[in-house]
This record gives sequence, C-alpha cells and structure tokens, in this order.
Amino acid sequence: MTLLPRQWDWLAEQPGGASAVLRRLVDDARRNGTDAQRQRAAQEAAYQFMLAMGGDLPGYEEATRALFAADLARLQQCIQDWPGDIRDYALRLAGAL
Repeated sequence: MTLLPRQWDWLAEQPGGASAVLRRLVDDARRNGTDAQRQRAAQEAAYQFMLAMGGDLPGYEEATRALFAADLARLQQCIQDWPGDIRDYALRLAGAL
C-alpha cells in the first residue's frame, strides 16, 4: 500500500497504530457500503450464478444485459421460462425477490 507521508503521520497518531485504524476503516466501509456498491455486488453474484447455471438457457444474453442495466422487470421476463429453482435464485441474488 502506498500512502503519502502526511497520511502515515496521521495513522501513527491514532490509537492502536496504523494496522488497527486500517482494520476499523475497512470494517466500517464494509458495514456502511453505498447502495451502488450493494447493487454491484448483487449483480455480480447473480451474474456468476446465471453464467454457471443458465449460460445455455434461452434468453441468457438478454437477461445479463437486463441485469447490468438494473432492469429487474426485464430480467424477470427474460428468464421466465428457466427452471423455477434457477430462475428464483437468480432473481433473489439480483435483488428482485
């Protein structure tokens, strides 16, 4: 990790030292992630599942476009004919259920 000298100085002044501060900052960021970060994580999880389980199913390519466009209604349409358990889990991962 590369920090500027003033940043290292600030870290050194914090209780517990640099490592403790960095751990707290990372934990805080993970707990308080932005909506955009959460949406991106949901999209990525849904995409990985869809790729593994539905990559050969009809509508897959259009479904991935809808997923990354955050068009959940269109995503539901694209995968409505997929096996129910695969469809439902993909939608759950994407945040549509």
